[in-house]
Amino acid sequence: MNTLKTTFRSLQKNKSYGFLNIAGLAVGIACAGLIFLWVGDEMTYDGNNVKKDRLYSVQINASYAGNAFTMGSTPRLMASSLKAEIPGIANACRISDEDINSLITIGGNKMYAMGRYADPSLFGMFTLPFVQGNANKPFPQLFSIVITEKTAQKFFGNDPNVIGKTVRINNEQDYVVTGVVKNMPQNSTLQFEWLAPYEAQMQQQLVKYGNTDIAWNSYGPFTYVELAPSASLASVNKKLYHYITGKDATQKNTAFLFPMSRWHLYNEFANGKETGSGAIKQVRMLSLIAWIVLFIACINFMNLATARSEKRAREIGVRKVLGSGRSKLILQFIGESLVMSAIATLLAVAIMIVVLPAFNMLVQKTLSIGLSNPLHIAALLIIVITCGLLAGSYPALYLSSFDPAKALKGVKIKTGSVTMVRKGLVVLQFTVSVVFIISTIIIYLQIQHVKNRNLGFNKDNLVEIDMQHDFAKNFLTIKQELLNTGLVQNAALSDHTTIYDGNSDDRFTWEGKSPENKVGVTFRDVSSEFVSTSGMHIAEGRDFSEVLSDTSTAIVTASFAKIIDKNGVVGKIIRSPRYEKEGSYRDLRIVGVVDDYVYGNMYQQAGPTIFLCRSPFKDVEDNANLLYVRIKDQHNSQKTLAQIGAIIKKNNPAFPFQYKFVDDQFNAMFSGEVLMSKLSTLFAVLAIFISCLGLFSLAAYTAERRIKEIGIRKVLGASVPGLAALLSKEFLQLVGVSCLVAFPSAWWMMHNWLQCYEYRVSIHWWIFAIAGITALFIAVATISFQAIKAALMNPVKSLRSE
Repeated sequence: MNTLKTTFRSLQKNKSYGFLNIAGLAVGIACAGLIFLWVGDEMTYDGNNVKKDRLYSVQINASYAGNAFTMGSTPRLMASSLKAEIPGIANACRISDEDINSLITIGGNKMYAMGRYADPSLFGMFTLPFVQGNANKPFPQLFSIVITEKTAQKFFGNDPNVIGKTVRINNEQDYVVTGVVKNMPQNSTLQFEWLAPYEAQMQQQLVKYGNTDIAWNSYGPFTYVELAPSASLASVNKKLYHYITGKDATQKNTAFLFPMSRWHLYNEFANGKETGSGAIKQVRMLSLIAWIVLFIACINFMNLATARSEKRAREIGVRKVLGSGRSKLILQFIGESLVMSAIATLLAVAIMIVVLPAFNMLVQKTLSIGLSNPLHIAALLIIVITCGLLAGSYPALYLSSFDPAKALKGVKIKTGSVTMVRKGLVVLQFTVSVVFIISTIIIYLQIQHVKNRNLGFNKDNLVEIDMQHDFAKNFLTIKQELLNTGLVQNAALSDHTTIYDGNSDDRFTWEGKSPENKVGVTFRDVSSEFVSTSGMHIAEGRDFSEVLSDTSTAIVTASFAKIIDKNGVVGKIIRSPRYEKEGSYRDLRIVGVVDDYVYGNMYQQAGPTIFLCRSPFKDVEDNANLLYVRIKDQHNSQKTLAQIGAIIKKNNPAFPFQYKFVDDQFNAMFSGEVLMSKLSTLFAVLAIFISCLGLFSLAAYTAERRIKEIGIRKVLGASVPGLAALLSKEFLQLVGVSCLVAFPSAWWMMHNWLQCYEYRVSIHWWIFAIAGITALFIAVATISFQAIKAALMNPVKSLRSE
C-alpha cells in the first residue's frame, strides 16, 4: 500500500515524466504482446490433434541430378502396406497431395470448394470432431463426402441436418453427405472444406484414363502414419529406409518419418536432410525483436529514474535517517517500478485491443488476446515482473546508495558513473533503432530486386484460366473467338502454371552427353502459341509453328542450351523420355532457344527447361489444363474479362468462369517476405518512437535542470539558436555514436541474411547514409522542441526559480 501511495505521489509531482515513462513502456509491451500472440499461434501449430506426438508424414528422398531432394508424394500402395508389414505402425492413411478446387452443384446452385480425397482411417488419426454423422463410419459408401460446419453453411444455409443430402462434384458424380465436422483451426496443416474417399478418386481416374496398373512406381498421395505408444521411431525408420526398393528393385528412393511437431516450423530440407529451418526463422527473428523493443522501453524508465535522482536525494536521506535500510529502499523502488509496469501493462492491453484487428489483417490471422486464457494472464504477469525488475533494478540500486548526510545537506550527488550509464543506454536505444532502419531498407530492396528481375517472360496482362475436363478439345475455336474480340493478343495451352514448378526428369539425352551426367530438366507440355503468348524472347532459332505440325520439335532455355553445346543447339536432336506410352524415347529437334525462364523459387538461378510442343487435339487435352490469354490493355481489363468469360461459358457452359492474373500470382509468392518487410518497418517505427519518448523526456529534464544557466547565458547575450544548439549538442553526439556502432552491426546481420538467397541485392553505402541522416533528423526534431522552449524562457523568471 505504501508503495502504491509513493508511486502515485511521484506521478502527481512529475506528471509529464511519469506519463511519458508509462506511455513508452505501454507501447513496448503492446508491441511485444502482439508479437508473442503471433509466435504462440505459430508454436502451437497442429496442437488441435490429440495424437500429435504420434503422427508422422512419410517423406521420400529421391536421387536427382546427383543430389537428393525430399518430397511428400508417396506410392499409392504404401499406406496399407506399411500398416500390415511394419511393427510399430498402428495406423496409416493416404490423402491427395494438393487442394482440389471442385465445382459443387446443389440443386440449381453452383459453387467452388477446396477439398481432399482421403482414406477413412484419417478420421481415427487426426482429431476431427463430428457435429453430425458417425465418426466410426465417416464413409459408409464409396461416394460419401464429409464437410465442415462452415461448408455446411455455405452449401445448405441454416439447414440443421444435412446428413443424407446429395451434392454433385464437377458435373460428374453425385456424393452423399455422411458427416459434418468442426471447422479446422487456422493453425492446422490439414485444411479442407470437404473430404471424400481416396478410392472414389482412384475409381474415377481408372474410368477416365482406363489405367488399371497401380504399382509401386505410381506416386501421388501424401501418406501419414500413427505410431503405437511403445513404438521406437528409430526402429521404424530403419525398416522404412529401403522399404520402397524392397517392393520395386528399379527404384532407389528411400523413405523416413517426419514428426507432426516439426511440419510447420522445420519443413525445409537440403540434399535429403532436415536443415532445422523453416517458419522457425521468422518465429525466432520476431521473438528477438519483441524482446528488443521491450528492452528499449525499459531503458526509458531507467534513464528517467536515474536522471531525476537529485530531486529524490533529500527524500532518500530522510528515509535513511528514519531507519530505512538499503534493502528496504531497494524493495520500495522496485515496488514502484512494478506498479508502473502494471499500469503500463493495463494500458498496453487496451492498445492491443484497439490495434489487434489491423494487426490480424497484416499477418493474415485471426488472433485474439484471450484474457480468459490462464496462459495469457500468466504471460502478462511475467511481462509485468520482467519489465518491473529490468527497468527498476539499476535505479533502485543507485538511488538507495545515496549518503544521507550529504543528501540532507544538499551536497551535490556525484553522478559521473550513472551519467555514463545513462548515455550508454541512449546510445544502445538509438543503435537498435538505426539497425532497424537499415534492415528495413535492405529487406525492401531485396524484395524489389527479385520482383524486378528478368523472368524470361512477361507476367503483365497475362491471364490464367483453369480449364475443365475435356475443355481443351475446343481450344482452337475458343482461341479464334478470343482473337475476334480485338481485345486479346494471343492464347495458348500449358500443363503447368507459368510461375510455379513443372515436372522434372534427368533422363533427357543428347549427342555427347555422358551417362554419368544426370541433368535435371524441367519440362512443360504446351501448345504452339505458348512462347509468344507468355512473352518469351527467342534468342536463337525460331518459335513453334502454328501452321505446321511441330510436335516433334522442342524449344530450350539458354541455360539448357549451354549444357548441351556452348557452340549452338538449333537443329540438334534431343531424346525425350516423355513418350513412354509409345514404348520408347522420341527424337525431338531443337528449333529455338529462349532467354532463361525463372519459375518456382524466384531467389534462385534459372534451371534448364525444355518446352515440348503438343497437339491440342491429341496430347494436350489429356494433360494441359490451363489456358493462358494475353490481353492487350489491362486498364480496360473488366470489359475484356467479361468478353473472355462469355466465350469460355459458351464453350464450357457447365462450369463457372475462373481466372487469375499471373502478376497477382507472382506477387503472392512474396507474401512471407512482404510480411517481414512490413513488420520490420512497423517495429522500426515503434522502436524509434519509444526511443524518442525517452529522448524527449531527458531533453526536458536537462533543460529544467539547467534553467538558471540558460537564464544567465541569455542575460550575457546568448542567442536562442545558440542556446538550442548547446542543449542539443550532447544528445546529437550520442546519436552519432549510435550510428557508428549500428553501421557495422547492421552490415554483419544483413550480409548473413542475404547469404540465404542466390539472387540478392548488394549492400550499398548510401543505405547507411540514409539511416544515419534519418536518425539524426528524428533526434533533432525530438530535442529541438524542448531546447527552443527553454531558450525562449524569460531569463528573469529563470533566475528567480528554485
